[in-house]
Amino acid sequence: MPPKKSKAAASGTTNDKINELTPDKENGTDQFMTTNTGVKINDDQNSLKAGDRGPTLMEDFIFREKMTHFDHERIPERIVHARGAAAHGVFRVYEPMAKYTRAAFLNDTSLETPVFVRFSTVAGSRGSTDLARDVRGFAVKFYTQEGNFDLVGNNMPVFFIQDAIKFPDLIHAVKPEPHNEIPQAASAHDTFWDFISLMPESAHMITWVMSDRAIPRSYRMMEGFGVHTFRFVNEQGKACFVKFHWKPLLGVHSVAWDEAQKISGKDPDFHRRDLWEAIESGNFPEWELGVQIVAEKDEMSFDFDLLDPTKLIPEELVPVMRIGKLTLNRNPDNFFAETEQVAFHVGHVVPGIDFTNDPLLQGRLFSYTDTQLIRLGGPNFQEIPINRPIVPVHNNQRDGHMRQTINQGRTSYHPNSLGGGCPYQAKLAEGGFSSYTERIDAKKVRERSRSFFDHFSQATLFYNSQSDVEKAHIVKAFSFELGKVETVVIRQRMLGILAQVDKGLAAEVAYNLGLEVPKKPEQPMNHSIPADGNPKKYQPVKVEGSVDRSPALSMANTIKGNIRTRKVAILAAEGVNEASLTTIKNALQAQGAVPEVVAPRLGEILAENDTAIKVDKSLLTVASVLYDAVYVPGGDNSVATIADNADAIHFLNEAYRHCKAIAFDAAASPVLENTYFGKKVLSMQPQEDVQEGNGVVIEANFKRLASRFIQAIGEHRFWERESSKEVPA
Repeated sequence: MPPKKSKAAASGTTNDKINELTPDKENGTDQFMTTNTGVKINDDQNSLKAGDRGPTLMEDFIFREKMTHFDHERIPERIVHARGAAAHGVFRVYEPMAKYTRAAFLNDTSLETPVFVRFSTVAGSRGSTDLARDVRGFAVKFYTQEGNFDLVGNNMPVFFIQDAIKFPDLIHAVKPEPHNEIPQAASAHDTFWDFISLMPESAHMITWVMSDRAIPRSYRMMEGFGVHTFRFVNEQGKACFVKFHWKPLLGVHSVAWDEAQKISGKDPDFHRRDLWEAIESGNFPEWELGVQIVAEKDEMSFDFDLLDPTKLIPEELVPVMRIGKLTLNRNPDNFFAETEQVAFHVGHVVPGIDFTNDPLLQGRLFSYTDTQLIRLGGPNFQEIPINRPIVPVHNNQRDGHMRQTINQGRTSYHPNSLGGGCPYQAKLAEGGFSSYTERIDAKKVRERSRSFFDHFSQATLFYNSQSDVEKAHIVKAFSFELGKVETVVIRQRMLGILAQVDKGLAAEVAYNLGLEVPKKPEQPMNHSIPADGNPKKYQPVKVEGSVDRSPALSMANTIKGNIRTRKVAILAAEGVNEASLTTIKNALQAQGAVPEVVAPRLGEILAENDTAIKVDKSLLTVASVLYDAVYVPGGDNSVATIADNADAIHFLNEAYRHCKAIAFDAAASPVLENTYFGKKVLSMQPQEDVQEGNGVVIEANFKRLASRFIQAIGEHRFWERESSKEVPA
């Protein structure tokens, strides 16, 4: 039954009229009670407890929001995820998900839910580079009709630690060392690897971080994951477990490590610029939302614990169901007001989505609000426009620093009679949030479940699932990072960890470090003593998993062939063959690529037929690392100029070293001959008019040249070149 109308409502002073005339004013008369994210409250009288006589649970986001706001009623750079970029967009579900969840935005296929998405690096400061080897944040704020839902994830499906109490230690270890504030935005230093080598539960995550997943080509070409296991709850109150995935429609792609380091110098804003330009040009980034659903009865049917945040569910065991699409279609109007002030929180959920007892998730439910209080100045951060829900907010929270809402009425407590009992509590049928009634019958302890003690099997699964090239990159990454570690005992301890992941991996890294793999790896504990005083209870174990390899974990198996938004440099100078240039340029644009004419100087160049061609960039301001592919058109004078230009030849040599597609008009062979790879490529060619080798295309026929070049770009990289001993200076 709807609530009875109060005298104020009956007299015609409705909240809708007030909001229409003065949107900053709020009147809770004749309205349901909500949280600050607009979620209707089902019970404002009782906190969430472990049993009716048990302790209050940390996950009670309604209690914590209410109490925290009260505590701060009388009003800096993020510690982590400080460096970021963001965009507005929309989400639409494909099919109703009522079988699994009552969340309205996942059940109405006609509804476009507004979203705001922020991508970020974790370790660096706001002024650091986009291309650091790091985890990338992938946070999505859904502005639903039931309040805000924040899916706060990363581009990797697991995390370093199992319990949130270790998070400050992890971040203290990876941040610049406190005595000299070095290094910035980098994990290649002693304190980080000291911590990691003593925390075997990090083995799986650190293998991901040393993979190419940690140096994505762009935000638009990386996956996103919710990391934790959450719950869906349907209208009947039946729950299931769910893992969230974001699948990019452009595929999952990376850059080379050497390339990442050079991009950091050439354009440290590379990722944020890429996102901005793609949206401004109408090439809207897209992802599909995927879910892995696990019935409650199957919770304990895996060889790992669903609640362990250092574990993933292999797609061979539970396929990812793609249920909707996210499209980013508008850049922020003001970076500070939106991207910098947006506040995400895993505790921002709507009816139909709930938490599990994952101990890392449970800790995040506290820390996010606590962080925003100091970062955004007080408890009213939800009133900042980018954080406001699109539904009205009504509750008894008042005052505090930078309060924007002008609350009307006499009462600010509940229950009350002077205010007609408003705002009302909402029943479940009226959209009220009700936490899932999970049975809990246990003692209060500071211990960890034995099911969390397998730290190596999924690290082995991830490594075994990589292609040979990806494995080689992981070896090089570990060798680079540990090579920067000055304390030899830390290197040795890490080799012991790696030996438990894969002996071949450990042996290759040990060789590069000039060390031997320990015969008996040190078995670090979790550095806590259980109640019975027996530290062996915490010794790691390795479980034989039911899946040996998972193709979904390898970027080699991602989507290929789509060259939309790929940037292609066309190296040209005065006297270029206009047909050679424009034919390929038009073909690339027709496929959605972004070709740019790069010449020795800016302005215009005159083609052989005296056509004026606009120069987009000069060799003085760009480098090959900022492009996905390179083309050299014909024209005698242009070819001679490019062949004799050291910057242009270096541009091509570097593009080849980074395994990119390169194309030459057959008339531009003199340029190819001046590169370090020219003789090798030409020696591989059996024909004069059609020549290809390792992603290098040489062709006299422009139509065939365009087709073959586009096909080569679609392969993304030709990593087999890395095995060549011929390396440019």
